[in-house]
Amino acid sequence: MIAAERTTDDSSLVELRIGAVAHGGHCVARHEGRVVFVRHALPGELVRARLAPGAASDRFWRADAVEVIEPSLDRVEPRCALSGPGGCGGCDWQHASVGGARRLKADVVREQLVRLGRVDLAAVPGLADLAVEAVPGDTDGLAWRTRMRFGVDAEGRAGLRRHRSHDLVPVPHCPIAHPGAEALGVGTRPWRDVTALDVVSASSGERLVIAQPVLGGRVSPPPLAAEAAFAVRGESGLKRLRGRTWVTEEVAYRLPSGTVRRTFRVTGAGFWQVHPGAAEALTGAVLDGAEPAPGERALDLYSGVGLFTAGLALRVGAEGAVLGVESDAHAAADARRSLHDLPQAELLTGRVERVLSGLLDGPSPLRPDVVVLDPPRAGAGRAVMTALLRALPRVVVYVACDPASLARDVAIASGVGYRLASVRAFDLFPMTQHVECVAVLVPGDPS
Repeated sequence: MIAAERTTDDSSLVELRIGAVAHGGHCVARHEGRVVFVRHALPGELVRARLAPGAASDRFWRADAVEVIEPSLDRVEPRCALSGPGGCGGCDWQHASVGGARRLKADVVREQLVRLGRVDLAAVPGLADLAVEAVPGDTDGLAWRTRMRFGVDAEGRAGLRRHRSHDLVPVPHCPIAHPGAEALGVGTRPWRDVTALDVVSASSGERLVIAQPVLGGRVSPPPLAAEAAFAVRGESGLKRLRGRTWVTEEVAYRLPSGTVRRTFRVTGAGFWQVHPGAAEALTGAVLDGAEPAPGERALDLYSGVGLFTAGLALRVGAEGAVLGVESDAHAAADARRSLHDLPQAELLTGRVERVLSGLLDGPSPLRPDVVVLDPPRAGAGRAVMTALLRALPRVVVYVACDPASLARDVAIASGVGYRLASVRAFDLFPMTQHVECVAVLVPGDPS
């Protein structure tokens, strides 16, 4: 029997048969009638696991698999020596083959849509056998992360957090880091008077390092293994010490008339998809799902620096109109600079729920044909979903970085007459639990 208050000694070791994957980068097992969420395991395995400290009254327990007795066929040797129990918490599936991890992510997407979204698998074409798609440029799930945030410990070592902890693990080398970021050698040098570092490696080849100084600390541009701009984050924003405080990202848009390439300005560590192939994969999926036609009106919510706004504007043409809404003032300013040559694109800065209310409920309410939204991890929520669907767009394309949030918003949509017509899933974050979905919602009953 496990003691009422568990510790981390050998009395907390238990043998578990691992069940299905669960949302969050772990699998489900049962011990003495209680659910245990187990990391570093795979479905079907028999493992010896160490239970995390907790109380007997907890609704569920957590554990790390520390020994594999019967391995899954999908188990591989981790690519990173720092992964595993007690190590870096950045990757959830280092111990799974790339294909195996993608199957687990597909299982999670389906389970969340069925359980939380109340979706009938048979009613959505392709959902029952959903496959998580690799994106262009994927190299066995490695060397993809173009944006990284490091903490810096008291000894000046750059590192990443342990799972569910503020503790730092020094990381001199990260196998999932993009070569442009890895070449800087941020994790191999000391950082005096710094508490955190953001590293950006843009598709244009530009690199930028941003330091967060300790209170009252003074940071000078350090010697790095490769050339990079350098800035310091302060109360009033970014202070440039070397080079620019922004980078340029490049994207190719597939249009009926051919491919058009555009560049975007992204200030500091502002939001941009971290996988090099992500931006083009997502814009292609969004435009394929929305099928915007010349002359249509489109609404792009949580528009960021304008990635989808630009694609929509190119497709609706000069006779159409696109309105982007973004709450972050820096991202909106970048978008205005990047989209200045597209007069059919208008940009508003403000919280989406507030701006949307004014647009749809005013004296001349907006009635978009197409709505695209890419909300934060928590999802759009009831207020936004019901408001935008009240405008009766012919199609809504929802880009989701969290399948649970997507499922909850799909359930809201179904309550006001919209159904899930299709969903695609992309492996934008290999080795981790994260999966990106592009869902298409349309009005009406499938029958």
